[in-house]
Amino acid sequence: MTELAVLSLHSSPLTQPGTGDSGGMNVYVRELAASLAQSGVGTTVYVRSWDPALPHEVAVEPGFRVVHIAAGPPELTKEQLPETVDAFTAGVRDELTRRPVDVIHANYWLSGVAGHRLKHQLDLPLVSTFHTLARVKAETGDPEPQRRVDAEAEVVGCSDVILANSIEEVGQLETLYGADPARIEIVPPGVEHAFFSPGDRAGARKALGIGDHPVLLFVGRIQPLKGLPVAVGALAALHRPDAELVVVGGPSGAEGDAELRRVLELADHHGVRHQIRFVAPQPHHLLSTYYRAADVVLVPSRSESFGLVALEAAACGIPVVAAAVGGLRTLIDDGRTGFLIDRRDPGAYAAAVRSLLTDPARAAQMGADAARRAQGYTWSTAAARLRRVYADLAQRALVDCAA
Repeated sequence: MTELAVLSLHSSPLTQPGTGDSGGMNVYVRELAASLAQSGVGTTVYVRSWDPALPHEVAVEPGFRVVHIAAGPPELTKEQLPETVDAFTAGVRDELTRRPVDVIHANYWLSGVAGHRLKHQLDLPLVSTFHTLARVKAETGDPEPQRRVDAEAEVVGCSDVILANSIEEVGQLETLYGADPARIEIVPPGVEHAFFSPGDRAGARKALGIGDHPVLLFVGRIQPLKGLPVAVGALAALHRPDAELVVVGGPSGAEGDAELRRVLELADHHGVRHQIRFVAPQPHHLLSTYYRAADVVLVPSRSESFGLVALEAAACGIPVVAAAVGGLRTLIDDGRTGFLIDRRDPGAYAAAVRSLLTDPARAAQMGADAARRAQGYTWSTAAARLRRVYADLAQRALVDCAA
């Protein structure tokens, strides 16, 4: 049986998405690890310990466990985490010396740096998933430190396999980082259809205390990258006093609190603050009720490598109006399962939303088409593809970057 070490330095599969820096990556690591374990791949996720009360090891389910590595003071901001990479790498190396594995799978650039070192120290193949890329973020107005840019380039150059969520990400890796296309594998994330599936809108609204009025939904962390001000602007441009924007998520990262203040100031400026309902981050499986209660889901991100929120909404049969960026271009069939907006214009988002609210039959058809398309995305499929990738690596000569 293949034994796998998954590195997820800054994002634990045990924490609730939407809190702090936890988001789609938490869901990705948790669901993929569980599906890999169920497929026969022994999976251990190594996470930096963020709380001294955490047990060293947590058995999540058969074949899937989480190990907490002491690396720096527990309470650190994401911006301080690069200083913990050395200690994290050493801690994981000690663990892997006692419990050898066949493959390392690193998630995000911080884990990629650790994985790159461990690859050479232990002579193991390295699989990398970046989730977001610094050079892509810089193109859309969210520059990252040069330290990250350089580290990503090094990890891209020495990874034996680079996982891309979509064909859009393949192009970004090749164009912006010079990645070898022969080492890129497209493995889209999945969705848990047992939770995320079409359901009764009236029942969902009753459960959430939402009345019979137009509901726009935004799910995500409140930070500049996610574009909540565009959603607020769209609500204002809709000119529907009966419409409500439900925001599920909380401030995240160094700019989170300031972004929330900007959002509230914008809402006051437009006179729509009373039309916005802020909801604290919810347990992941409960999000399906919010999706089903909505008429439309807004995903106005500046960049997205994939867009799990858009996939989950689609699986619930809800049309999505999203930014035409990254993996969202692949996920949404413009005009058929939702709308892609190629500019950060709240008016354009409002026009798309208005077209759905004024034509319920079209909205219903879009939702049905979206749900059918979402059926092709499952975690078991992703795990099966990865299982083959891991097995193939055993037969390959490792990439040597002379590090």
